[in-house]
Amino acid sequence: MIKHKRTLSGALALAVAFGVAAGGAAVAAERPAAPLPGILHRLTTVDGAPGALVEARGRRGATVLTSGVADIDSGAPVRGDSRFRIGSMTKPFVATVVLQLVGEHRVALDAPVERYLPDVVRDHPGDWRGVTVRRLLQHTSGLPDYLDFLSPQDILTDPLAHHDTRELVDLALDQPRTFRPGRGWDYSNTNYLLAGMLIERVTGRPYGEEIRRRIIQPLGLTATSVPGDDPAIPGPHPRGYVRPGADAPLMDATAINPSVAGASGEMISSASDLNRFLAALLAGRLLEPAQLGEMMKALPVGDGRAYGLGLERRWLPCGGSYWGHGGDIFGFQTAGGATVDGRQTSVMVNLDPGGTDAQDDDIEAAVESGLCGARRQVVHRTHVLRAE
Repeated sequence: MIKHKRTLSGALALAVAFGVAAGGAAVAAERPAAPLPGILHRLTTVDGAPGALVEARGRRGATVLTSGVADIDSGAPVRGDSRFRIGSMTKPFVATVVLQLVGEHRVALDAPVERYLPDVVRDHPGDWRGVTVRRLLQHTSGLPDYLDFLSPQDILTDPLAHHDTRELVDLALDQPRTFRPGRGWDYSNTNYLLAGMLIERVTGRPYGEEIRRRIIQPLGLTATSVPGDDPAIPGPHPRGYVRPGADAPLMDATAINPSVAGASGEMISSASDLNRFLAALLAGRLLEPAQLGEMMKALPVGDGRAYGLGLERRWLPCGGSYWGHGGDIFGFQTAGGATVDGRQTSVMVNLDPGGTDAQDDDIEAAVESGLCGARRQVVHRTHVLRAE
């Protein structure tokens, strides 16, 4: 959940890892994607991550690759069925629930947030004109990011501390707006804390319970959870590490109270579950066509990316494009993507913050390689790559 991930000296923010070029933009000529085993090997050698995992799935099967170690003390290898914190990959789950409520006529996508959260607006009487539900989900609200006003060092000093969602929201809304609503784009985790509060206000249940009831249980995502204050990762999982400085030793950050991320990034999942979720989402199993269409109305945000409602889009080197998201939270960096023709790839490394720029690039490359390679995939196989 770190925008400036290279060391802990940067301000916190859940990063946007993947997106897309605008519809109709020029597409680069097709080129071969880099081999996936080589990318995983780079992630756990020259890039510096202890361990890495990827699952690439197509219509005829899946490939699971692991590299490096789950625990730097024991040397245990990364398991293919590992669970891990997914950071901002929580956002597509939250956006899906909000859009389900839109389809049920319980939420209006272009209604002002004040309709659903009048107390928040009342307590922060700045200019709320134009702050709509859609603009929360698309990061065009102009609301500042609460993580810009938290110290990562303070969080790691007391990693089990509870963080109240309303207090985190207040921390951001006490600051000046970034821009007038609808006049710009800026990734702000405050938007998704408010989206979680909106779900709770409309349904009368915690947003995590709505995700369980509407997504996790119907899809049978047995490795996926919304932990709340629970600092543990259930089931098989690697240790999660941070690197406090360029030459500092790795620090274990596996046990952390994820309430600091809340609806902007607290969930736990596995590569297999993330792929199943993305497949179901793009296949229309979770949203009606009208709501899925709204989710996929993507706004160009630079760097060849476009952002919809909790989903990003990017072009593939082998042709076409994919939809997905990335996530960063203490100990883990993740990314997942899927194509509309039924291919999915999800990636995890157990180092964040403190990874290199090359780690970011290779995670993106792993998603691309997995999706391009899934075209030729015919059987399920698992490989463990040893990083020497």
